[in-house]
Amino acid sequence: MSSDAVRTAVPDLDARLQLALGWTFQDHSLLDLALTHRSYSAERGLDASNERLEFLGDSVLGFVVTTFVYDEYPLLPEGELAKLRAVVVSSETLASVANDIDLGGALRLGKGEDASGGRAKPSILADAMEAVIAAVYLDGGLEVAERVILDTLGSAIREQAAGPGGGDYKTRLQELAARLLDQLPRYHVRHEGPDHSKRFFADVRLRGDVYGSGEGGSKKAAEQGAAREAWERLQAEAGELAGAPDA
Repeated sequence: MSSDAVRTAVPDLDARLQLALGWTFQDHSLLDLALTHRSYSAERGLDASNERLEFLGDSVLGFVVTTFVYDEYPLLPEGELAKLRAVVVSSETLASVANDIDLGGALRLGKGEDASGGRAKPSILADAMEAVIAAVYLDGGLEVAERVILDTLGSAIREQAAGPGGGDYKTRLQELAARLLDQLPRYHVRHEGPDHSKRFFADVRLRGDVYGSGEGGSKKAAEQGAAREAWERLQAEAGELAGAPDA
């Protein structure tokens, strides 16, 4: 199949997608194929869609996420690591990330699928996200694929790790600050970037000082990151005070 057969009709969306991914394709036919849904291929008599790339992308994604959570969370037991990985690579999470980078707008769909709201269907978005990951891997190698995956999914990983498996750090910080300082933390959040790829930055203050900072693809993720940093600092300070000799 020639790349011209599936060339995108919306180069501006295509360029925006590459900007959101942080990778410019050398072999553009790989991205073209990753964006080609089977309904588009069927209507035009093409012999390929993004399904094979989806298959490969699932494995690349699983390997990168598994390696990351193993290294990043050395205290989490195997069962919690498995739960964390399962949530991050789930269709729901992938569809959410795909929506954040406006992947749906760049897809090539058949007329019927497009008319029925296919660009917003979680199953189509999740599958396409896996196909794009595979295309990045084939175009740039594992190191590039790892960077793209962690740039797009890193906040989701940390947000899930700060949930039931790893603890809600905003709640932890609030409880610790109330007990040790008799005050509640105050958050300040700002965001940068266009609507399709916003980044959120949060600071949390205690006693008038910034105790922690965080960033992520959502306000919640940024606040959790800031809360975790502040909680760890406050814990360390409390430990130092407890270990100090009496005057």
